Order: sequence, then C-alpha cells, then structure tokens
Amino acid sequence: MRRIYLYMILIFFPTSISTANGLKKIASVPFHVVGSFIVVEVNINTSTKLNLILDSGVNTTIITELDAEDSLTLNYIGKTKIKGLGPDEGILAYTSYGNIFQAGKMKLINQTVYLLEEDIFSLSKHVGTKINGILGANLFDGNIVKIDYNNQRITFYKNESFDAPKGFTGIPMILEGNKMFVTIPVTEADWSTRYSKMLLDTGAELTAWFRSTGVHPIKLPEKKIRSYIGQGLNGEIEGYMGRIYMINLGGHVLNHPIVHFPDSASITGAILSSEREGTIGSQILSRFNMIFDQKRNMLYVKPNWKFKKPFTYNIAGIEMIQEDPAIPFPEISHIREGSPADLAGVQIGDRIIQVNEASVLNTNINVLRNYFEASSRNPLTILLMRGEKNLILKIEMKSVL
Repeated sequence: MRRIYLYMILIFFPTSISTANGLKKIASVPFHVVGSFIVVEVNINTSTKLNLILDSGVNTTIITELDAEDSLTLNYIGKTKIKGLGPDEGILAYTSYGNIFQAGKMKLINQTVYLLEEDIFSLSKHVGTKINGILGANLFDGNIVKIDYNNQRITFYKNESFDAPKGFTGIPMILEGNKMFVTIPVTEADWSTRYSKMLLDTGAELTAWFRSTGVHPIKLPEKKIRSYIGQGLNGEIEGYMGRIYMINLGGHVLNHPIVHFPDSASITGAILSSEREGTIGSQILSRFNMIFDQKRNMLYVKPNWKFKKPFTYNIAGIEMIQEDPAIPFPEISHIREGSPADLAGVQIGDRIIQVNEASVLNTNINVLRNYFEASSRNPLTILLMRGEKNLILKIEMKSVL
C-alpha cells in the first residue's frame, strides 16, 4: 500500500508499446498446460527429464516427488525448514546449492534446489499427470522472459534496450527478492475501488485471493461459500470464495471474477513479510501473453484467446485425485460441506466411474473438473464405486454465486 499514488496514473492510462527493434533471443523453451499450470521439462545436473510447474510465487525450485524411473543427483548441505501459506510451521527439506538447470537450450547455473522430506502436495495425483515439483521464480532472474500461452513457449531475451511488441501494455512491477508484485485497481462487490499490491503467482491455480482481515481489508461479498482453497507449504488452506465486481490488469478489465478469501491464520506470514493485499493466480495470468522485465521493473501483458472466458467455480463441491495411474477411477478426496455433492450423498473415498455420458476410461481428471464447474438446470448424473457397490447419484448444478 506504500506506492499506490506513484502508480495510479500509469494504471489508469496504460502505456502504448511500440514494435520491438533488434531484440536478441537467447532461447525458446516449450511447455504444456495442465489445468492452468505451466509445466516445463527440466534436467537438473545429470537428471532424467523432470516435469516442473513454473511457480513465480516461490523463490526457489522445490522437488516434491520422484518416481522409480526418475534419476536425480544433488549435493546436500543439510536440512532447512521452508515456509509458505497455511496455518502450520513449515516443512523440512534437504538443501542443495550450485546446481545446473537445462530446459531446452536454456541453461541456468548455480541454482538452489529443495527436496521435500515429505511430499505434502501430491501434485501428480491432483493434476492427473506426472509432476516432480515446482520451478521457482529464479527462472526470471537476469533476462527478459516472455510467456506465450498461445504457442505454449517461454522465450528468453537478452537484457538490453527493450520495446515490447505491438499490442502489449506495460504495468510497473515491484520486486522483492525474486518475487514480482503489481499494484492494480480492484473494484469490490460493493462497487468501491481500491489499489491492491498483488503477487504474480503462476503456480497458484486460482483466479486471485485477497486478505479479508487487518487494516482496510477487501470486503467479503454478501454471496459467499465456505471453501477448501488448496494445499500450502504450511498445511491446508481454507476460507471463502465469492465474486467481486472487477479486476483491472494493465487496462484490461476482468469482470465478475470469483476470488478467494483465505482464513487469516493461513496468510499472516505472507502478508506481514510483503505488505501485500493478495495474489493474482494462474486462472487470470493464463488469459494473457506476458513479458517480464525485471531490470526495468515492468510487466507487459496482452490478452490471449482465453481472456473472455467466463469465471467459473466448482459448483458440485468435489475435489478428486488420481491415486494410482494403473487405476483409472479418480478418488474423491474432499467434499465441500453443504455443497450439491454433499447434499446428494457423495462421500470421500468414492471412486468416479462416469459423469453424465463421459466415462473416466475415455477422459482425464482435468476434463472431469469441467463438468463440476458447469452450471445447469439439469442435475449432473455421476456413477460411483463405493467399496464393492456401484451407485448413481444426481447432483444439482445451480450456481449460487
């Protein structure tokens, strides 16, 4: 909140950017999108290829899980406790310095890696594909980095004189360590507008979250739902979700986004350490092609094909995991209390066989999530396996937000 007035004019009148002249490319790295995550193949030292989620909200790369076919050699110097969102005190990880990362033709040297002593995220189970960990914000250090969701490529440019390509608009960026923040206009549910300092977090698979406690917090909307938000380094995060009126990113207005309000115990450390209001997550960031210029403290954004997609939420209230790739039936891991799935009698531990006409044998866990987010006058028909029995339940899919 200390730099609101400095950035006010620039936010209201985003800069028009001229065509780039003589920008020198270092390397271009492909990625694939899982949900709204960016997943990059990376070799660490002499390792096999590891699938890492690009997470600009984490300073350092974290290895969360390794399979039998994975090979990774690290020089450990000891253990450390790493902290993040959540109500607990953090988690122990092995620490390794001086590592070499290779992603396509891009090489990063002298990189720090944490290897979790215990895998608390189970990322592979949640996204339905193999994930070994998180690629931290150190990827952005020292170069101009473009993330192109249209072509699914990350391009690195030399940090020289720079004009962003046509169609991009610039937003002043605040750097704290490797983490990147922007101060942007946010219009609350009651139509009042404020300027909020927000972390740019490509690894947060949500639209945005805001603090709802402390001095002058974002007000909770009248229509809100108690919700499980996700797993942080410090434990599970819960809170509320609801719609606010508008978020403005570089002059591009995102109407009626569904955002989260974590319980204060889950975010106290993050808020105190950065004085931030919240986080812009991947479900907003993936609607833009972006250029990060840390030398000049600028973010450039251009809406892509996803920009006008409506904001949805998990109406059914079902969270699921793919416990074992050899078992094709996803297991229900969380059910939102009072949700349509809860009222229909769905239970934790049930396995999904079919949703409407879609058999799990012919689809994947991310496609199934789309069914749980689609508002409809007609109930959703779900075929479940509970123990040795199969049962069919009807879930009402009327949105309350």
